[in-house]
Amino acid sequence: MILESERRQVVAHAAELAELTPARTGNLSVREGTDGDAFAITPTGVPYDSFDVTETPVVGVDGEQREGEMAPSSEVPMHSAIYRREDVGAIVHTHSPWSTALAVAHQPLPPIHYMIVAVGKEVPVAEYAPYGSDQLAANIVEAMDEAGSTASFIENHGLVVTAPDLEAALENTHHVESLARLYLETRSAGLEPRRLSDEQLETVLEKFESYGQ
Repeated sequence: MILESERRQVVAHAAELAELTPARTGNLSVREGTDGDAFAITPTGVPYDSFDVTETPVVGVDGEQREGEMAPSSEVPMHSAIYRREDVGAIVHTHSPWSTALAVAHQPLPPIHYMIVAVGKEVPVAEYAPYGSDQLAANIVEAMDEAGSTASFIENHGLVVTAPDLEAALENTHHVESLARLYLETRSAGLEPRRLSDEQLETVLEKFESYGQ
């Protein structure tokens, strides 16, 4: 069975999407390394806890399904395009409410808190295109590249986060959602959030290099 480890990761973590996105509207994938030619991805249209390893689809970066008893997510074009153009190992896509609120307002998330450096110095907004389309994938990659970010809102759609591995992608999805909520609640209170400067953010990035055990 190809990509067994990656498929097990998808099964083990898929249920975490339920904490982030309504019903069955999210998806995630894990690549074979950060430069492999295939990835495991959640199947389309099923509850996150209702499929096993053998049912988990495996798709090439060319977009063609290679293995798995279930059909892959409808967002395969987005995942495969990101993997073709970015050296990342995992992708998480959600319609999480606070992030999606900014997406429908076409409002980037500015650096209001130092934890934004988990994904960059801002979260941009990719231009709208139909879900599952090659154009949507191109818009997301372009937005992330221009902002130097590993995450992007998708106009009138939701959020996508990339990372070297799935645990980091999920953790950073939570970070973005939390900051989106903080930003919107501050604005709704009639207050204007202060933004961190590039110099302040660079200091945080330097400190993060030695953070943790």
